Amino acid sequence: MSVKPAAAKYPRLFYGWLVVAGAFTVTFVGFGCVYSFSAFVEPLEHDFGGSRGSVSLVFSLAGFLYFGLGSLSGPLADRFGSRRLAVIGMLLIGAGVALAGFAQNLVQVYAAYGLGVGIGVGCAYVPAMGAVQRWFVRHRGLASGLASSGIGVGTLIVPPLAGFFIGLLGWRDAYLILGGLAAVIGAGMALLIENDPHDHYGAHGLGPDGDPAGANDKAASATGASLREAISSRQFIGLYAACLSCSFGVFVPFVHLVPYAVDHGVAQTAAVLLVSVIGVGSTVGRFFLGGLADRLGRELSLLAMFVGMALALVIWLISTAFWPLAVFAFVFGIAYGGWVALLPAVVMDYFGGRNVSGIIGILYTSVGFGTLIGPTAAGFTFDATRSYTLPILASVVANVIAAVIIALSAKRVTKYAAAAEQRRRT
Repeated sequence: MSVKPAAAKYPRLFYGWLVVAGAFTVTFVGFGCVYSFSAFVEPLEHDFGGSRGSVSLVFSLAGFLYFGLGSLSGPLADRFGSRRLAVIGMLLIGAGVALAGFAQNLVQVYAAYGLGVGIGVGCAYVPAMGAVQRWFVRHRGLASGLASSGIGVGTLIVPPLAGFFIGLLGWRDAYLILGGLAAVIGAGMALLIENDPHDHYGAHGLGPDGDPAGANDKAASATGASLREAISSRQFIGLYAACLSCSFGVFVPFVHLVPYAVDHGVAQTAAVLLVSVIGVGSTVGRFFLGGLADRLGRELSLLAMFVGMALALVIWLISTAFWPLAVFAFVFGIAYGGWVALLPAVVMDYFGGRNVSGIIGILYTSVGFGTLIGPTAAGFTFDATRSYTLPILASVVANVIAAVIIALSAKRVTKYAAAAEQRRRT
């Protein structure tokens, strides 16, 4: 029989929220650096004479690596702990961004930014988000939303900060400054991350949500599907196919919204702010939709995010001025933020906590393939047609397909999902 720990033994602040803070900073630094790339597109085009497609490949390479490498970093985190990988990842991001400032051609930008940021985020993101899932059951959607809201806040703050430094010092010094900040802040806060309550409090301390350790702790963290069992399930195959389809279009705005707006007469400084508006919407989506999904059902809420992204992209298709584009950016950000926040929580619901980082990592390879192809294909399509109409339409269709796949694959629940739903209601 579990005995509730004395108040004097454990601080009033449940350590799980400090893990959330560490994961928030990891996503803030990592994706803030990733999505600041839009501010560098025009300077890189100008200085290196690259086409929009070739410059977009820098982002796509980084995206492919950071989502694809989750299939390695996730299982490593399950075995050796999330903190080490998160710290290494933050240091690699800082080094990659800083080295990009010394590049003399696009190939060197591919190597420094694409490889450094791609591998760095790949090392840190999945382990950090996987750790958060084990610390919560009832509040998993909220905690996951708060942790991943770093992506939204990073998207809000870092691109205009990069634009400011570019205007003041030039793109090379801007990269050096961002790299230094990323390494110091990111690695420092990543030290807060721990795998689960058992590692921090011991077997008879606190379990998920700060409850006394016991059966709930074991159900949430110690049991779950094997990797083979998970990836062969109908639910995983559905999630993989949906994320693959969605990701062909979901990252196109992060690369091409700024040049699209500039092409339609929006000033460069105002165009960069549109990426920050995505960040605002994304932050709102993660803060509010995560907690709402805990009550309404995380699976249904995930489906709604795909529909929301498709509808938002329709707004982009018919918008050419700043304010309509800002409306698109905000609505898209809400749905995108909800998607990113809910996906790890749904994986935990489906398959339990034993291999959650590894399962999330394998799932994210789908997003890696889509990210590698989508933004680059949009850039080369623009080079050929001088228009973004076809890439935006394709992005709409991709998200509609993703919603249909989730609706068809989610009719059955795994035994872990059934247990998670029972814990959520109690």
